[in-house]
Formats: sequence, structure tokens, C-alpha cells
Amino acid sequence: MRAIRMLLVSALALGPVAAFAGEQDVQRLTQLLEKSQTIEANFSQLTLDAGGTSLQETSGKMTVKRPGLFYWHTDAPQEQVVVSDGINVTLWDPDLEQATIKKLDVRLNQTPALLLSGDVSKISQSFDITSKQQGDVMDFTLKPKTKDTLFDSLRVSFRKGLINDMQLIDSVGQRTNILFNGVKANQAVADSRFKFDIPKGADVIKE
Repeated sequence: MRAIRMLLVSALALGPVAAFAGEQDVQRLTQLLEKSQTIEANFSQLTLDAGGTSLQETSGKMTVKRPGLFYWHTDAPQEQVVVSDGINVTLWDPDLEQATIKKLDVRLNQTPALLLSGDVSKISQSFDITSKQQGDVMDFTLKPKTKDTLFDSLRVSFRKGLINDMQLIDSVGQRTNILFNGVKANQAVADSRFKFDIPKGADVIKE
């Protein structure tokens, strides 16, 4: 599902490295995620095949709010909107005039978006986590504990305590990288931001 490929990224690596392991990694990631109850940011996204050939470049804006609310808008010419109200996820494709509605899977290993908007207490249930620090950048590598996942590994990077980028690698080696910029944390965001009104006459698919 294209909606899921929209929450992902590359990590920056400079300076001396400090490595952490086990429960300490979980605690560090949990603390960083819990610091931001809401996040608003612009993003640029690059998808590469296993050989490093560029498949797609997009940009847009995202907003997330705990628990389970997110809004992801990819700009034209490949415009689409992905919205979660905490119960359902709606993917709107304006070119097709089509809305696809799915029940939100609260398992963190089913959608990287939930790392930014979901219940962080469940992280250790879903992933094996390792981390390393390079200057003011903290990188976390998350490996799903189960096989029925959308990705083989997810890397999340924070710079000075704020989300900086993510990278998703799937089972065939395809990488989706997202770099966030203009990040604003803990701003007031109304729940209405995460309600999507489907245009009249649109095709609606419920999965």
C-alpha cells in the first residue's frame, strides 16, 4: 500500500560514535518519541531500488499527534493524502478521485507512522532496537520481531532531540528515505486536522 511507504528515511553520519544496547536503546528511543506529542514538518522523500536507482522523488507536509493521529500530504504531480483519525486510515488519490479506507493496525511493525504518533510503550514488543550516537545525531535501527511486516528494517534519526529522518528497507532491498525539515514539536493541533471529508462523487474502497 502506497500510504505506508510515506513514512521513512536516511540517517546522517558524522563525528565520533557511541553505541548502546538492549533496554537502554528502548529507553532512549521512548524518551525521544515521548518528548514530541505533536509534530509538524515538511518532508522530502526518495525511493531507490536495490541497486540504488532512483524510482521516485516527492515532497510534502506531515502532522502527527498522539495517540494514533497523522496527516500526510504529498505534493503534485504525485499528489495524495493519507489521514488517520486513530481508528481508520484514509488514502485519498485525487487523480483517480478514489478514497481507500482501512482499519488502523495499531501494531507498530505494521506502519512506521505509528512510531511518531502511536503508543511508544509497545515499541519493545514489536522491535529489536539498537542505537548509536554521532555528535548531536542519535540513530536507531529497528528490526521487526515478526515476519508479517511491511519492512525488514527501519532506521530513525534524531538531531538535537527532534525527528530528522527515517529509512525503510523492504524484503527486496528497496529503500524509501525521508528527510524532515522545519520540524515543530508540541504545537497545538486540533483533532479536526485528522478528519478527511471525502469529496462527493468519489469512489470509496473499504478494506
